[in-house]
Amino acid sequence: KKLLKKVDFVQWKSDATLHEAQVMRRYAVTNRDDYRHYSKLVGNITKLAAMMKKLPQNDEFRITTTEQMLHKLYTAGLIDTQKSLLKAEQLTVSAFCRRRLPVVLCRLKMSENLTEASRFIEQGQVRVGPSVVTDTAFLVTRSMEDFITWVDSSKIKRTVAKYNDKLDDFDLLGS
Repeated sequence: KKLLKKVDFVQWKSDATLHEAQVMRRYAVTNRDDYRHYSKLVGNITKLAAMMKKLPQNDEFRITTTEQMLHKLYTAGLIDTQKSLLKAEQLTVSAFCRRRLPVVLCRLKMSENLTEASRFIEQGQVRVGPSVVTDTAFLVTRSMEDFITWVDSSKIKRTVAKYNDKLDDFDLLGS
């Protein structure tokens, strides 16, 4: 009897917490495995940052590794400056979620909300560089952010061009 009093069958420790559900809802993360993957990455990065903080400040290995890690995190768009190791230690899962393609589409004003952006991506309306992306979990780096456009055959691209009076008749013949 006493064993069963201490076990909660409704919510296990490994189940989603309230914060996890809030973050998944805010950034329209539909796959819980994506969230858990981001969480593991954040755990590894913060653990590495904490281990590097224990090394002496003038250690050559610490300096080069810190610069490399901060550069990678900055180019991925996960932190806003490369100045301090504290930024890597304070990394959150939300930072990864903010770099997902639907969130970036909303930030670039290509979509009004996340569900619409996710639908556009799943339909194959969006491309990053030369390749069409149909995965909503696609992480966009700072350099790739400039190359997010509509697919050439997209009706949305045609509608936007028509609205801006930039619709070319030659484009109409191609599709």
